[in-house]
Amino acid sequence: MTLPELAHELNSLYPTRYSHFSSAQEPPFICYLDDGSNNFYADNKVFMEGTLVNIELYTITKDFKAEKKIKEMLNDNEIPYEQSPTVFIESEGVFQCIFSVTLI
Repeated sequence: MTLPELAHELNSLYPTRYSHFSSAQEPPFICYLDDGSNNFYADNKVFMEGTLVNIELYTITKDFKAEKKIKEMLNDNEIPYEQSPTVFIESEGVFQCIFSVTLI
């Protein structure tokens, strides 16, 4: 799956933008960022390129249903993920949950 394809899938769940929205959004919404590469290499050669992507879900409360929707979409598309603990961003009044994936 490519980054634009992932963005399309995420946007079918909740409003989604790369990095940030240009105006205030009502949660839930998603921001995603590429976070460098995660390549498989050996003998001075890259055999498979991978792009690290962080998918940031923002919600008003700890939202298990929203998290489940993202997990199901990732599983349906056979994209392994790691999920960070949910944190509350006091200055914004939102909870943030990050899913980390590698796109190949």
